[in-house]
Amino acid sequence: MKELSQEARTVLAVVLSMLVIVVWAYFFRPKPMEHPPEPASAQKTAPAATSATANPATPERKAPGTQSIAKDTAASAAAAPAPPPVAGAKVETLVVESKLYRVELSNQGASVRSWQLVQYKDDLGKALDLVHPAVSEQSGKWPLMLAISDAEQQKEVNGALYQMTPASGTIHVPAEVDFEWSDGHLAVSKRLKFAEDYIVALETSVTLDGKAMTHSVAWMGGFGDITAFNAAGQVRVVYSRGGSLTDIATKKAGESDDGTKPAAIAGQSDFAGIMDQYFAAAFLPEGGSGVSMEDWKYLRQITNEGKTETEEVPEIAVGVPEAHPLKMRLFVGPKAIAVLDKVNPPLTDLVTFGMFGIIARPLFDFLLWIYRYVANYGWAIVIMTLVINMVLFPLKFRSFHQQIKMQKVMPEIKQIQDRYKKYSMRDPRKQDMNKEVMAVYSREGVNPIGSCLPMVAQMPIWFALYRMLDVAIELRQAPWVLWVRDLSVRDPYYLLPVLMCITMYVMQKLTPMTTTDPAQQRMMNFMPFMMGLFFFKLASGLVLYILTSNLIATSQQWFLYKVIPDALPDSAKKKGAADKKAKELR
Repeated sequence: MKELSQEARTVLAVVLSMLVIVVWAYFFRPKPMEHPPEPASAQKTAPAATSATANPATPERKAPGTQSIAKDTAASAAAAPAPPPVAGAKVETLVVESKLYRVELSNQGASVRSWQLVQYKDDLGKALDLVHPAVSEQSGKWPLMLAISDAEQQKEVNGALYQMTPASGTIHVPAEVDFEWSDGHLAVSKRLKFAEDYIVALETSVTLDGKAMTHSVAWMGGFGDITAFNAAGQVRVVYSRGGSLTDIATKKAGESDDGTKPAAIAGQSDFAGIMDQYFAAAFLPEGGSGVSMEDWKYLRQITNEGKTETEEVPEIAVGVPEAHPLKMRLFVGPKAIAVLDKVNPPLTDLVTFGMFGIIARPLFDFLLWIYRYVANYGWAIVIMTLVINMVLFPLKFRSFHQQIKMQKVMPEIKQIQDRYKKYSMRDPRKQDMNKEVMAVYSREGVNPIGSCLPMVAQMPIWFALYRMLDVAIELRQAPWVLWVRDLSVRDPYYLLPVLMCITMYVMQKLTPMTTTDPAQQRMMNFMPFMMGLFFFKLASGLVLYILTSNLIATSQQWFLYKVIPDALPDSAKKKGAADKKAKELR
């Protein structure tokens, strides 16, 4: 077996590294943080003591209802007169509209039946609804219903008909909606204040025989764009503390032994909620205090391609410790940086650029700046690619010089390798060969990996751009030209990946060959098609970036050949000599 050249090893290592990262990013999400198990000592203490001594900075599991029991004990006060019975006469619905959303409320359970973001469409072209009616109708649970430690009381307050004001019809923001219900012992009030932005002020109160009861507001019945690819797998439960976001996958929600039982996160968070790839519902405290959260999952049977499967639906309940009535703010909207940055506290951490965030975020900001002038994200990517390649051109120029030097010493390198080819790879004398090869490189001033620097430099940009396209809602359903109607998904006709392969092959043929081994030359020529397979089903915006980069690199390569004519490939030299001779004969 012939030994690979240094450049071939480097290119192969780069390609394999990129394959691993791309495949991992495509099929796997970063492993979410699990609920850390409760220390054994904490499990043996009384519930009230557990709540009082929990370390707010360290999330831990708690038994369902433990936190609520402790709060109710602390919140108990002198009994007030029991409220008179209050209830609605029939099921009624009320619609709240703004230029950003359309929310349908029901007096049954004082709940949300639909939350449409009117400026966004789902993958079927319909108005995007973040509420999943099929799940809610099956479970009987809807967003903004209440979570109470007593199961019977929770069932009663979430199934009751409330007195809703206004009673029905359609109203426009700014608007306020009140819900009241009481059976003469248990009483609930809920007030929602809708504004021009994506924030809804929320105030609730629950009393039993005049005594305040601690409770939480829940988002149940599913969340997100149900038409998206792998919609259920994209949903995450999230909470943030001290600027650090923790996300919990659906399979990790709830107690470890039974995910349908709520698991409480000890301590207070800056915000807590639920999100999918592009949208979020986040509960924020009103004032300086934090919020507490419980999560669990609802299991339902679905039919997928004729097979019955169990779908896990994450659900959450969020409250404010020691607060009566409970006051919070609820953000329900897109994970757009400009929108999230205006919220207090900012919710920009919901857009997770991952390990390449230090590159992805500046690229994203630069892309938005270009978009302000061209109003097309496809052309903005093209312009951004042009700028990046111009910035990297000095590096490419130096790399080109290294390729020329490498090409000139390859005959001598091959002679050295031929002398040692009779020895096996494990033979110690192979080390002598490597020393001789490195001596030649040192004498001629050749950096064996210098010719690969442009590719190595662009790899982080590729990964950052891939991540940016995966999480930036600004690029969701963003068209470019003709058949490319969504830069965040694959090219439906695979034309961009095919063009990318062709241009990469042309660029490869124009690059000075730094190996004389025919097998290695074939491997290098096959590399563009391997790259094409990697990117065949990735976002068309990323493929557009690489295609544009290839075209620019090809133009730069021809420019370098004009500047350094001796560097032309042998085929180009022969063609040039033949053309010159033909002119002389004429």
